[in-house]
Amino acid sequence: MECHDCHDCHVFLHRFLSLSIRDVLQKEVCEALIKLSFCFRELCSKTLSLDTLDMLEKTIVLTLCKLEKIFPPSFFDIMVHLPIHLVHEAKIVGLVKYRWMYPIERYLCWLKSYVRNKARPEGCIAETYIAQECVHFCSRYLDGVETRLNRHGRNHEGDLHQLDKSKLKVFLQLGKPLHAKKYVELNAVEHEQARNYVLQNCDEVSPFLE
Repeated sequence: MECHDCHDCHVFLHRFLSLSIRDVLQKEVCEALIKLSFCFRELCSKTLSLDTLDMLEKTIVLTLCKLEKIFPPSFFDIMVHLPIHLVHEAKIVGLVKYRWMYPIERYLCWLKSYVRNKARPEGCIAETYIAQECVHFCSRYLDGVETRLNRHGRNHEGDLHQLDKSKLKVFLQLGKPLHAKKYVELNAVEHEQARNYVLQNCDEVSPFLE
């Protein structure tokens, strides 16, 4: 669970912090926290450029200086100082997503769930892992039985024959509601917006728009 909580905080810092503190904190505080969020978001992006890294290397120093004017000295430890070196590290070893610890921590969390006897954690992990490997091997030879090899995934949206009979490509995407079904009647403005969205994203209509 620690890994999932850490990842949630990671996403919150990148995406939601800058939205949640607006109109709540003072302008100086918001500016410093938003710039910190921006630095981490750009640093962990899918693509990096030297120009962006050079800009981040200058920005993160000024951002931490602004934070020092807001938070007490007890707030600043080695972890707060660490972002200064992350940009230089990205210049040397490349993208962050290829070297962060989230996949390994998730796997260790999965192995930790095997422990039933806290006095013998290694034995519990080894025994349960071997048992799952045996079941996984035997399930390859079972027909007509739902196993981990043939069952649908958590995000399975249905079979192809369940698609809408419409000939427009925009309506051929699989999907299902996340919550209980709820019908909402659109007003005139919302109906026009939905209609324009469908027309602008429909390949069959593109020749007429050109």
